Amino acid sequence: MRTKLFGFLLCTVTIWSSDASAQQLLDGYVAEAFKNNIVLQQKNISLDKAQLALKTARSLYLPTVAFSTTWSTADGGRNIPLPLGDLLNPVYTTLNKLTATNNFPLMENQSINFLPKNYYDAKVRTTVPIINSDLGYNKQISAQQVSLQEFEVQIYKRDLVRSIKTAYYNYQNALQAVEIYKSGLQLANEGLRVNEKLLDGGKGLPAYVLRSKSEVENVNAQLVSAEQQVVNARMYFNFLLNRDTGEKIDANFDNQADLNKVTALIADLSVTGRREELKALDQIISINKTALKMNRQFAVPKLGGFVDLGSQSEGFHFNDNTRYYMIGLQLDIPIFTGNRNNFKIRQSNLDLKNAELNASLIAQQLNLAAKTAQNNLKAAYQTYQSSLKQFEAASSYQRLIEKGYKAGTNSFIETIDARNQYTAAQLLVNINRYKVLSAMADVERETATYSIN
Repeated sequence: MRTKLFGFLLCTVTIWSSDASAQQLLDGYVAEAFKNNIVLQQKNISLDKAQLALKTARSLYLPTVAFSTTWSTADGGRNIPLPLGDLLNPVYTTLNKLTATNNFPLMENQSINFLPKNYYDAKVRTTVPIINSDLGYNKQISAQQVSLQEFEVQIYKRDLVRSIKTAYYNYQNALQAVEIYKSGLQLANEGLRVNEKLLDGGKGLPAYVLRSKSEVENVNAQLVSAEQQVVNARMYFNFLLNRDTGEKIDANFDNQADLNKVTALIADLSVTGRREELKALDQIISINKTALKMNRQFAVPKLGGFVDLGSQSEGFHFNDNTRYYMIGLQLDIPIFTGNRNNFKIRQSNLDLKNAELNASLIAQQLNLAAKTAQNNLKAAYQTYQSSLKQFEAASSYQRLIEKGYKAGTNSFIETIDARNQYTAAQLLVNINRYKVLSAMADVERETATYSIN
């Protein structure tokens, strides 16, 4: 009793440790892909751009300081005549006579040109928004777009996880197919050896030897094709991880522990609320609502303030007489825009309605995709169980026919048929096993159960 209990515990620990090591291996490849995959890096760049756009929207609340200067010179144009001499000289002449002095010199008439010569105006202008509802809504939309881009990154990560697992299972499938064909080649070579020995002993036929050689070459060709499939599968898997196409992949572990999770995955139907697609659609609806609110605030006045500190003069002078400051407010109140604002509101309403309809449609599609993936997994698992029984029968049949052929009770054609059935049953089990694992990856993707954080 103790021996059986110990054996059961040992088996349980072995399965658990195999499951843990397998999961750690796949998790390690997934983490490497998250770090190196080129498309994911592009998605992260888009996220970084969205975060910079949010910082830009926040900075619009801060004052803007800018230095500007102008220089101009001109000649000609309109003049303003000032008859100062005609007006003052008679008075000055009388005063000089009365005082018997020349304290009041005579003046000439003047002419002032409208255009300044060698004139400059240099200033530092500080502007600040005081009332502007658009700034708040733009900041809110930018923050929502950051969240939307984060969901886009997570969505691609989930797709990448499925692609990596499927590619990994395809690689394992190709490796197992190579081993199966190698085993089949050994059986074919053994059949050739037996027929050659029987022919040497006078009990065989040359046709059997030729047919055996043909079978060996046929299996060998299939083996070469399977080895090429291994190369292709390795190249694609390494491509997903942005590695060298020939880099080695660790595939030495049993997937039986993963197959034990089939029942739990089939029963899990809790898709709503976990899919990042649904969260992204909710975010799109929120963005459209914010845009609608912003467009409805078109009649709100916009008030801004400015302060100028500068200097202006002719001849590049800079002193107390040239320096100045100016403080002002700017108020904009829309009165008539050709009904464009109302059109924008109607467009925003339509965009919001379309986003809500699209969210409802996508939610139904995601639920359908999850249920379809679970049904596919269930069918794949049942097919895999049937192929196991098929393989067991083919294995027993092949052993019986081989013994019967050596004993002279079965024909050579029966041995070929039995061997082909055995190899085909092996391949079928292998293919169906990895179909189940790929279907599990699909269900995991459609139900968003893999932890990507």
